[in-house]
Amino acid sequence: MNPPKTDARRHHDPEVRGFASDNYAGAHPEVLAALALANGGHQVAYGEDAYTDNLQQVIRSHFGPTAEAFPVFNGTGANVVALQAVTDRWGAVICAESAHINVDECGAPERVGGLKLLTVPAPDGKLTPELIDRQAYGWDDEHRAMPQVVSIAQATELGTVYTPDEIRALCEHAHAHGMKVHLDGSRLANAAATLNVPMRTLTNAAGVDILSLGGTKNGALFGEAVVVLNQDAVSHMKHLRKLSMQLASKMRFVSVQLEALLARDLWLRNAGHANEMAQRLAEGVRAMHGVEILYPVQANAVFARLPHDVSERLQKRFRFYFWDEAAGDVRWMCAFDTTEEDVDSFLAALKEEMAR
Repeated sequence: MNPPKTDARRHHDPEVRGFASDNYAGAHPEVLAALALANGGHQVAYGEDAYTDNLQQVIRSHFGPTAEAFPVFNGTGANVVALQAVTDRWGAVICAESAHINVDECGAPERVGGLKLLTVPAPDGKLTPELIDRQAYGWDDEHRAMPQVVSIAQATELGTVYTPDEIRALCEHAHAHGMKVHLDGSRLANAAATLNVPMRTLTNAAGVDILSLGGTKNGALFGEAVVVLNQDAVSHMKHLRKLSMQLASKMRFVSVQLEALLARDLWLRNAGHANEMAQRLAEGVRAMHGVEILYPVQANAVFARLPHDVSERLQKRFRFYFWDEAAGDVRWMCAFDTTEEDVDSFLAALKEEMAR
């Protein structure tokens, strides 16, 4: 059969790469192939399809026999649904000031989820039991939102990575206070690749109760999942997902992407490659006088400080974002499709602009 004709045209140069976000990357060819495989014919809507059913087995192979996945559209939706599932109406969530749920979700956890965020400063993006204790109090005070959840990100918004022991210590501390633990895993694959451990080591094996599992940043076209790890910690997940407008009617097209990433090793290949490109970039930057790397490069992000005018000129050649424009801090992200040539071209441009 000849392929169907279309009037669609390409509106971008596929050779152009940037370092602004791993969300800028397209979908991995294996994910696109899986989408084509799932297309055609009719499948039951709203998650009663064969692909979503099979995804449950794939998820359990990574996160244990009691894990259950609830595919959703995006990362903010995953976080809002997950946090609602483990809080009461008067509940609060302890998180780092730099957490994505606090600074990059337009207030959705609070305005849509109806919960309070209790933030603490975390210079490297990582919480500790001592930092949690700054907000872990007042459970019997009806005038204060009740701390019920600790939310951490792996990797963090600053590109740092928790060790399994660090996560386990946080979970034990939170559980001792009667709180649950949520993990924002939009880049969980990158953290697992860095540490060379299975994803379960950083989640259910360490005591995490509920997980927002990322796909988009690691090669999916769209789609994430809320993964319930502790069934006793949540209730009415299906209703919460629908109420939060995260129930996909044609869910097979979310599920099959996550299956393509997770059923074998595509998730690890993609994340490992992105991490390697970030290390290559960091090594090149460290050799340049006048450019400072701000945090340990432990995933696929490099945070740096350099002269503001250099960044502005460089942005005309490669897309990337200021992290703190007043301080001259920038963030450079690598993706599954970042090449060595991309990194080397960027470093050459950076060197030229620094010399001007």
